[in-house]
Amino acid sequence: MEGWQWLYPPESFEFIGNNGVKIVTKDHSDFWQRTDGDFRHDNGHLLYKKINGNFVLTAEINFTHTTLYDHCGLCARIDEDNWIKMGLEYHSSDISDLGAVVTNFGYSDWSKEEVPASINHAYYKLERRGNDFFVSVSFDGKIYKEIRVAHLHKALPEIMAGVFACSPKRAGLTCQFSNISIEQ
Repeated sequence: MEGWQWLYPPESFEFIGNNGVKIVTKDHSDFWQRTDGDFRHDNGHLLYKKINGNFVLTAEINFTHTTLYDHCGLCARIDEDNWIKMGLEYHSSDISDLGAVVTNFGYSDWSKEEVPASINHAYYKLERRGNDFFVSVSFDGKIYKEIRVAHLHKALPEIMAGVFACSPKRAGLTCQFSNISIEQ
């Protein structure tokens, strides 16, 4: 995948074709800032491209979550204090949370909705229009549901955008991203 870089490389990874990657996470990996406990984590595994201006980032994701807080998805990042991520986060054998975390000036917030934990395949879309971001998910690859509209307050024309995986409580979460696409 030409032009892609790692921010905090995972335990292991394998590129799949021209537009896919399989990631196996390291232990205690996460992205979160200050809110709900004042702790800071900035060591999740992000495979990104630097993108200038507006874009639409999409990917198909398969994963094997089994442990509290396992999650993977899409991310747009300016720096450790300003970013947005979206995806599914495992909570129990019954429930995962579908949502988005938006971090402005070093404080994260989280919007979420419960979905069955049996979901381990999804299609994600993250669209940038200026400093506004539109977050959508599909479970069939055809019909997308918008789950969040958010604003990043720090303004930079070029940001990092790509796929991420985190496992705050263990090593070994496996996520496979395919059909990764960035349209401008």
